[in-house]
Amino acid sequence: MIRKFAIGCLFWISSLPFFAYSEILFTGSSDGIEYRAELVAGGFSVPWAMAFINEHQILITERKGTLKLLDLTDGNTRNIEGVPTVFSEGQGGLLDVALPPGYKKGDWVYFTYSKPLDDSGVTAFARAKLNGTSLDNWHDLLVTTSFSGTTRHFGSRITFDNNGHVFFSVGDRGVRPNGQDLSTHSGSVIRLNLDGSVPKDNPFIGRKNVLPEIWSYGHRNPQGLSYDVNKTRLWLIEHGPRGGDELNLIDAGKNYGWPIISYGKEYWGPLRVGEGTSKEGMEQPVKYYVPSIAPGSLLLYTGDAFPSWQGDLFAGALKLQHLNQIKLNSAGEAVGEERLLTRLKERIRSLVQSPEGLIYLSTDSGKIIRLIPSS
Repeated sequence: MIRKFAIGCLFWISSLPFFAYSEILFTGSSDGIEYRAELVAGGFSVPWAMAFINEHQILITERKGTLKLLDLTDGNTRNIEGVPTVFSEGQGGLLDVALPPGYKKGDWVYFTYSKPLDDSGVTAFARAKLNGTSLDNWHDLLVTTSFSGTTRHFGSRITFDNNGHVFFSVGDRGVRPNGQDLSTHSGSVIRLNLDGSVPKDNPFIGRKNVLPEIWSYGHRNPQGLSYDVNKTRLWLIEHGPRGGDELNLIDAGKNYGWPIISYGKEYWGPLRVGEGTSKEGMEQPVKYYVPSIAPGSLLLYTGDAFPSWQGDLFAGALKLQHLNQIKLNSAGEAVGEERLLTRLKERIRSLVQSPEGLIYLSTDSGKIIRLIPSS
């Protein structure tokens, strides 16, 4: 059911109070939990990523190259200075923002963005410190070798393993052979230490003509990445071509097949991409989508606000405009799926879990929406 009216009240979630003035957009249920979707803020320009710096403030990247701070207590939004120039054409721009485990005021904040290079851009990984309404000491930790003449498939999401490592994803940059080329960062997941150095146990250390930062390869355009600390699993969701979006469980050094194998078809005709859907030495997805939902994010839910959702994966769908909920069993197999918020008809770009365990999402139309238990 869709309802539209304003509500101002004091909520208590996990003993943490906050005041919110919001508009209820939708009420629904999933897995025995009744929830409502509330509009928290609007007016953003393709809000690509979000990160909570405390219980009531969210850093929000806008793809055009701006960074904003949303205060949930009063609804005010402030511009954050100190972001470098980004290449904001096509799918490029200011991309992900993420905080390391145990983040506290004054710690590093991590970013991926499209760094301008020769009238195009490359995916870069950087960090800076937030000082009030400005960023200090911005510096690139890795400018990837991902140049192409296209404005497509930059990736890119960031996640941490709670063991001193950070992962981020890079798309194939619209050049299919890059997915199988270990001399480029394109089409790969990268693993670094938090200071940007290369871990000594990365899978391709010492291999000739292979970039040591690469953790996995054979990816098309991975825009969702989430690490399960309890089960030490790295999850990735990526765009396929026409069909064939993939949810993958990522292991060190593994080849995920693009563009040799795919469940998708060519854009120009009813022909499958590559040689087929499987090949020896290439990993199969845990789940694939035909037709494509166009996944733009991935969240492993661990909060207390929605108990029966704990351990579920959520992906924002751009093309099919919904929140995709994936049930997993203990073996990491996808055993169920629900499509939430379809009536909102919004391209869901980013997902983040709040300290209270609520799910916040951003849409390409510029909205920040949260899911909260109806009770």
